[in-house]
Amino acid sequence: MTLGPVMLDVAGVTLMPDERVLLAHSKVGGVILFSRNYRDITQLTALVSEIHALRAPQLLVAVDHEGGRVQRFRDGFTPLPPAAALGALYERGPHQALALALEAGWLMAAELRACGVDMSFAPVLDLDGARSQVIGDRAFHRNPDVVTALARAYVRGMREAGMAGVGKHFPGHGGVAEDSHHALPVDLRDLESFRVKDMVPFERLSVHDLAGVMTAHLKVPMVDDTPVSFSRRWLRGVLRGDLGYRGAVFSDDLSMHGALGAGSPVQRAEAALAAGCDMVLICNDPQAAREVVTGLGEDADAAVRGSRLARFHGRGQLSPSDLFVSTRHSTAVAQLSALDPAPELDLHDDNLV
Repeated sequence: MTLGPVMLDVAGVTLMPDERVLLAHSKVGGVILFSRNYRDITQLTALVSEIHALRAPQLLVAVDHEGGRVQRFRDGFTPLPPAAALGALYERGPHQALALALEAGWLMAAELRACGVDMSFAPVLDLDGARSQVIGDRAFHRNPDVVTALARAYVRGMREAGMAGVGKHFPGHGGVAEDSHHALPVDLRDLESFRVKDMVPFERLSVHDLAGVMTAHLKVPMVDDTPVSFSRRWLRGVLRGDLGYRGAVFSDDLSMHGALGAGSPVQRAEAALAAGCDMVLICNDPQAAREVVTGLGEDADAAVRGSRLARFHGRGQLSPSDLFVSTRHSTAVAQLSALDPAPELDLHDDNLV
């Protein structure tokens, strides 16, 4: 059995019997965790082990754990700064910022791996265009060269901790004011404008650095009337064709308002997979998740998708007790604690992906 193309969520801090049945379905490939799934490190480790024990190969266990506003697990985990704090430091001292970005990526991934979590949807590659509140301080910087440099260091740190990186949100969400959780943003720029600005980090990191890319629920009429997550032009043409990307493509959450125009839950999932996604996320809507898992047809590309997704199984891990007494951990915590955080927007949404 290969990993299926659907990633869904679960209700609480342990698995319910009906969730165990659903997760055993061949169309499921992963579980994404939220704050409601976390009580403490011991409980999280047990939940992840419970999920991993259900299937072979093991289901992927993922989380959004960027730092700043988007850090699902708090008590017992190191508070991580928003990405913009590293961007602000870069303006004062690039070498120091790059070294700290590597340690931030390592620390984030190492603490998750100590609990068995396979992957975090990070880093954010969107540019801070001063328009998007939903991105805001989640972006490293407004300059694509700075974003590229910091993200490359961050992903290297993740790899050192045994975790693959996922850059988001392709082709760049920072240039629109609308939040795709609540509306479908429309960006009126042409493809060349994206090429010379927002897509630069994706292009430069696509070959050697990123094992995964997450799509944006974004419509760019000058390129395609179909939103990016459902667009063959964007995913097969631009991302895989023009940029030469060969890793896995994850859709953003298909339950978000920005994706609802593509039809029923099954129609959305089918459209995203046909466009070039390898795994679709269905979050915070159990009924939709069940419909998608049971309603998807046979997948002719299952073997290819499975090989791309297999890269996201976490590699190696220290126990929490060993990690937390290690010199690298204490040094990284001290360095990041001394970093002045960039101003955070007052948005604490557990649904942000």
